[in-house]
Amino acid sequence: MNSQEENQTPVAEVAAEDMTAKIYSSKAEVIARLKDIASSDSLPDKAEVEHLKAAYYKLSVDENEAQQKEYLAAGGDPAKYQIVPNEDDDIYKAELGLIKEKRAKFMEQMENKRRENLQKKLEIIEKIKQMATSPDEANKSYKAFKELQEQWKNIGSVPVENSTELWQNYHHYVEQFYDLLKLNSEARNYDFKKNLEAKTRLCEAAEALTDATDVVKAFHQLQELHQEYRELGPVEKDLREQIWNRFKAASTTINRRHQEYFEGLRSKEKDNLDKKTALCEKIEAVVKEENKTAADWDKHTQAILDLQEEWKKIGFAPQKMNVKIFERFRAACDEFFSAKAEYFKAFKDQLEANAAKKRELIEKAKSMMDSTDWKSTSNKFIALQKEWKNIGSVPRKVSDEMWNEFLTACNHFFDARNAAKDSTHNVERENLKAKREILAELKKLAEEGVSDVREKVVDLVEKYNKTGHVPFREKDKLYKEFHDTLDKIYGDLHISIAKNQMDKFRNNINNMAKRGETALDNERARLMRSYEQLRQEINTYENNLGFLNASSKKGSSLLDEMNRKVKKLKDDMELTKQKIKAIDAKFKENAKED
Repeated sequence: MNSQEENQTPVAEVAAEDMTAKIYSSKAEVIARLKDIASSDSLPDKAEVEHLKAAYYKLSVDENEAQQKEYLAAGGDPAKYQIVPNEDDDIYKAELGLIKEKRAKFMEQMENKRRENLQKKLEIIEKIKQMATSPDEANKSYKAFKELQEQWKNIGSVPVENSTELWQNYHHYVEQFYDLLKLNSEARNYDFKKNLEAKTRLCEAAEALTDATDVVKAFHQLQELHQEYRELGPVEKDLREQIWNRFKAASTTINRRHQEYFEGLRSKEKDNLDKKTALCEKIEAVVKEENKTAADWDKHTQAILDLQEEWKKIGFAPQKMNVKIFERFRAACDEFFSAKAEYFKAFKDQLEANAAKKRELIEKAKSMMDSTDWKSTSNKFIALQKEWKNIGSVPRKVSDEMWNEFLTACNHFFDARNAAKDSTHNVERENLKAKREILAELKKLAEEGVSDVREKVVDLVEKYNKTGHVPFREKDKLYKEFHDTLDKIYGDLHISIAKNQMDKFRNNINNMAKRGETALDNERARLMRSYEQLRQEINTYENNLGFLNASSKKGSSLLDEMNRKVKKLKDDMELTKQKIKAIDAKFKENAKED
């Protein structure tokens, strides 16, 4: 091998981290592998240890999240949740410490060994140098020279900073020795022939690796071939460059495929980093969102859980950024869930404060429930009920119990007040009899049909309304019976009236159409205003309905009455809507005729 060949010898590349490393499904698997590494006699692989550390960190986070979800699902208080110390973590840290200590010691031993090897090889070079001073010396020392070559092969690696210069010096004097070797040309030629055969075999082995499917494995095998090639002696001078170029060509192909493979991995890792960075930005945006209610927290919690699931589907980022980007993502998650825990702690405190206020109202209601000062106490109970409504929610587990206790005290007083008034209401009994007679006539009209009864119904209703109060106990039952009967009559009556109105309206729009589309436009605009006014009235009534307390009998009656008004307004709004549709249909009909 000449100096040109040696200068062109590619330096063995350092294998990049194999990103197809094993995926660990539990912390126990990681710890078991760390124990194997710690107890092994070989040097711990730094890339694998880093991969194990990242895997353990991710498994720990997933385990903590699962424990927290289980705790919260069981009704646990978010503010009181704590991560339980794990014995595995102590074992994990201990094994990592052993590996670190072992690696440092191993590296120190290796470095000392390399220095020893350097000194031994320098001594061999010096001996060969002395042999290559003259042809006579070369011929006499051939056997000793071969022994020195064998010793060189058996000596291990030297410090990297000395490797290239040492190798160049060695081969310089080896080639010089062979060039001076004259008398023993037969032995020299035999060596040249054997070295050529060996180097040809290495070329063929390297060429076979150029099509290997596992490019990482092929790269490592090539390094072994290079080491073997370097240990071999020279070939005939005329063939040295030729055999070297053949071996170098195969090496170049393998190195290029290896480089392309890891460039692809790095590109994929960069893409994963971009995706994970985008997820960090999304989750940080969610964390900044304002959460005013428990519903807001639930919505944003689900959004973060979805982002966490998406994160798990993305592969590794580049090694130097993998832990950093995860820490950024984890920090945003921790910030959100810490804020959520604080919110619900404050929310729970507020619920307890509300419960204390409502317990005071219950005690006040109980203290007044046996009072016979009907007017004054009634006003006080009404004030208590308003105050109760203005106090916010209480813990769900006591909500129904407290409400029933408060309602019982209120009803006890109002029932007693109403019962006391019954004895003074003789006139109400007479009114009850009169109203039942009027109701009987209305029921008869309802059974006979709706033809020509409008005026009769109006008179009977007016007569009914002029009749005074009835006994309190009969009031709601009679009220319901009266209005149910009216609902039936008015329902039938409304259908008939609505049909007649629509028939008349269709005739009217035919007449308006003859006067031109302006008349139709004006009528449609008027109907739209009417429709909007009816809609606003309905909204007003429905909003008021939400504030009524239906728990009392009086509240229930008023609720029924307002519901009937809403029903009547909705019927009128539907009739208005049908009239608008009729005008629109007339517009379409005129457009077709045109």
